[in-house]
Amino acid sequence: MERCVKVDGKVRTDPNYPAGFMDVIELEKSNDRFRLMYDVKGRYVLHRLDREEAQFKLCRINKVFVGPNKVPCAVTHDGRTLRYPDPDVKVNDTVKVSIETGKMSDILSFDLGAMLMITKGHNCGRVGTLMHIEKHEGSFAIVTVKDSKGNTFATRLGNVFIIGSGQKPSVTLPKGRGIKKTILEERAEAEAAGRL
Repeated sequence: MERCVKVDGKVRTDPNYPAGFMDVIELEKSNDRFRLMYDVKGRYVLHRLDREEAQFKLCRINKVFVGPNKVPCAVTHDGRTLRYPDPDVKVNDTVKVSIETGKMSDILSFDLGAMLMITKGHNCGRVGTLMHIEKHEGSFAIVTVKDSKGNTFATRLGNVFIIGSGQKPSVTLPKGRGIKKTILEERAEAEAAGRL
């Protein structure tokens, strides 16, 4: 066992270790660092990072509660419990977590105009701007998203992951920048590139 692979800064030797969205994978021997992201078709893709960007990951806040001894806690999408988080942190926000210390630094709040990535469902991997939130009591809240090409689509609130404020993502995006092409556009591109 050579202990070559680090996931989120810890050596993992189990070949079936469940790495997920936003995890940072590091291979020190070959000096490679990757972030697990989704491409526009909803498939996992390894996105190469520089040393600077491999120092942190983004975590979506799934739950905020007060634990034993009145300690405020926040639970993230990857199962971390952040004790004493910033009091401004709300559910659905995204926080920047340092991989070395596990401490949070910035908050990307879930507001209209925020940049987000879809992490589940038919639109998985698409990136856009949050336009509108519809609350439905007793059912799923629906959000409307507009991508940079001007296409609008809707998805459930639980499927969105804030990755930046305004037009600036906090992490670099994989190839395609989260813009889904129609099958006709894909065909035209493949023909131009001589793949057909």
